[in-house]
Amino acid sequence: MFDLDRIRHDTPAAETSVFLDSAGSSLPPTPVVDAAVAHLRREAVVGGYRAANERMSDLAAVKTSVATLIGAQASDIALSDSATRSWSDFFYSIPLAEGDRILLCEVEYASNALAALQRAAAVGAVVEFVPSDPTGQIDLQALENMLDDRVRIVSLVHAPTNGGLVNPAREVAELAHRHGALVLLDACQSIGQIRVDVAELGVDALSATGRKWLRGPRGTGFLYLRPELATSLEPPTLDLHSAQWTGEREYRLAPDATRFEFWECDVAARLALGTAVDYLLDIGIDNVQDAVAERAEYLRAALRNVNGVTVHDLGERKSGIVSFTVDGATPTDVRDALAEKNVTVTVSHRRSTLVDMTQRGLGAVVRASPHYFVTFAQLDEMIHALRAL
Repeated sequence: MFDLDRIRHDTPAAETSVFLDSAGSSLPPTPVVDAAVAHLRREAVVGGYRAANERMSDLAAVKTSVATLIGAQASDIALSDSATRSWSDFFYSIPLAEGDRILLCEVEYASNALAALQRAAAVGAVVEFVPSDPTGQIDLQALENMLDDRVRIVSLVHAPTNGGLVNPAREVAELAHRHGALVLLDACQSIGQIRVDVAELGVDALSATGRKWLRGPRGTGFLYLRPELATSLEPPTLDLHSAQWTGEREYRLAPDATRFEFWECDVAARLALGTAVDYLLDIGIDNVQDAVAERAEYLRAALRNVNGVTVHDLGERKSGIVSFTVDGATPTDVRDALAEKNVTVTVSHRRSTLVDMTQRGLGAVVRASPHYFVTFAQLDEMIHALRAL
C-alpha cells in the first residue's frame, strides 16, 4: 500500500532535505538501516559465523524476495556485491571465439563496454554498437539488420544512467533469439522504479544493484539467469560455495545460480537488501512506478519553464531519471550550488556513457531522480532554488 506519510516517516532525511539522487544511491528506509545495524551488533556479540548461522533462513529468503519482485524462482538468483559484478560474472561466462560478435547499445554504461572490449581483444571477437533511433532508444530495425549467427550476445541497458528513456527489452530479446543470441539486460536503473518481469521480457540474464531505486545498502546486487543457463554456464571464478571439491582433480558446480556466488559476503548488507525488497513489495511496484513517473514528469515540465534550462531526456517511454543543463553554468557548479540550498542532485559525465554523450555533444548533464518519497512541494523547492542560481 502506498502510504506517503508512513514512507516519509521511515525516511527521516526526506523531511529535512530535497533528495533527488535515487539513481545514484538512494535513502534507505529506517527498517533497512535497522536490519543492517542489528546484524552488525549481533556480530559484535557472538562473532560473524554464529550470527550468520542464526540467520540462514532469512538469508535464503532474500533470494525468494528478489525472485518475487522480478517474476523468477529463487534458484535463478545469485546475490552479489554490485550490478557491475553481476553483469561481468555473466558476460565472462559466455564462451567467445575469434570472429564472434558482441552487440552493445549506444547508451551502454562504461563498465560494460570496458569488459566487452577487453574480452574481444583477448579472443579476437568484435564489439559493435547498435545505433539509437530518433527517439533515443535502441533502433530495432538496425538491430535486426545487424543480427546474424555470429552474434553471441546483445547487451541492453534498460534505463540509461544519463537520461530518462526506457529501452524496449522484450522486443530486443525477441529479435536476438531468432538468431540464437543471448540478451543480457542491465537493469541497474530500472529495478525498483518500474515493473520488471523477466518472463515477460524474455531476457536471458539481468543484473541489478540494491543501492539505487531499491533503496538498499551499498555493496549489494544480484544476477538473474534463465534456468537453463543457471545450470549450464560455468562462471569465470569459483570458490567452495559456488562449487564442491569432489576429488583431487575434480569439482562439481552448484546446481543453480548459486554457482555465481562466493561464500564471503556482507551478511548485514544482504539481510538489509532483503528488507529493502520486502519494503518495496509491501508498497507495490505498480504504485512505485506510477509515483516515480508522476514526479519525474512534473519535474521535467517545471524545468522546461525555467529560463536557460534545457531538458535532455529522450525516449518514447520515460524513467524516473531527469537530465538537464543550465546555460552559463557547468553541471558540477549547478550540483554544488543546489547542495548549498539542501537539494541533492548529481552529475552524469560523458565518460560513463561515452558513445551516446559524444554523439549528442554533451560533456555532462545534471541528473535529478525523484523517488516516491519526494513530495511535489519539494520539487517546487528545487525549481525555486534553481531559478535563484
